[in-house]
Amino acid sequence: MEGGRAGLSEEVRGGGHGSARAVVERAGREGRAALIGYLPVGFPDVATSVAAMRAMVAGGVDVVEVGLPYTDPLMDGPLIQRATEAALARGTTPADGLSAVRALRGTPALIMTYWTLIDRYGVARFAEDLAAAGGAGLITPDLLPEEAAAWHAAADRYDLDRVHLVAPTSTRERIDLAARSSRGFLYAASVMGVTGERELVSSGAKDLVARVKEVTDLPVCVGLGVGDAARAAEVAAFADGVIVGSAFVRALTDAPDPAAGIAAVETLARELAHGVRRSPPSNRRHPVAEQPGGQR
Repeated sequence: MEGGRAGLSEEVRGGGHGSARAVVERAGREGRAALIGYLPVGFPDVATSVAAMRAMVAGGVDVVEVGLPYTDPLMDGPLIQRATEAALARGTTPADGLSAVRALRGTPALIMTYWTLIDRYGVARFAEDLAAAGGAGLITPDLLPEEAAAWHAAADRYDLDRVHLVAPTSTRERIDLAARSSRGFLYAASVMGVTGERELVSSGAKDLVARVKEVTDLPVCVGLGVGDAARAAEVAAFADGVIVGSAFVRALTDAPDPAAGIAAVETLARELAHGVRRSPPSNRRHPVAEQPGGQR
């Protein structure tokens, strides 16, 4: 690979604190799952959203997903949709997302958004700007691996993580393709549907993680449905990472003012961080060195 940040060490990538994979695997060596927290930039305003992301880290979040608001968020549930709509109404732009990433230096920050937004920005330009901001990579929920050649090339040039999704309905062939196309970790959607807190985590999530582990040593992080410490502990028993989004958005939404919202986000992060430490791992492999394409 030539140019960009190609060839940089794990400790240089991801804002100077390792790639997302390095951090997830470090958590595994500590005998716990990693905690990954999502918030959309711009809700309730840019400054508060960035402060809330920093509060997540202070509370124990290992990796931050910085959401770029988009007009047609197909994977997002009503709570996140309302938050991103409010952010867009206030004029939030991708530049604000990159500013949030810069503010999180020292913690791996992954941009989470829909592909149309990146395509309009310019794939190569976005990768360059994300790397310059210290970002770890990009989560692309609606980008199929077989249609991602431009992004993969740009991610390789700037040594960025590229995270694809798998779901309970994914075939072994689809899981294998997503794993070979990903770097950082693989995002396992616990249910077929949109984001949101649930009383129980789908029983299919554990089976999905087991099926993924049959084809790759890439870390597997589970999202959709985790909203409290009990659910975090449940998922931490079999996944390498636990992804929480809607519960953090709710903490901001339900607060009487921004300061209270930021405090509520940090409190929730502490509770969830305790949760991922509460259950011994039962289905996680010992971490291995990262190889191109997420394979050993």
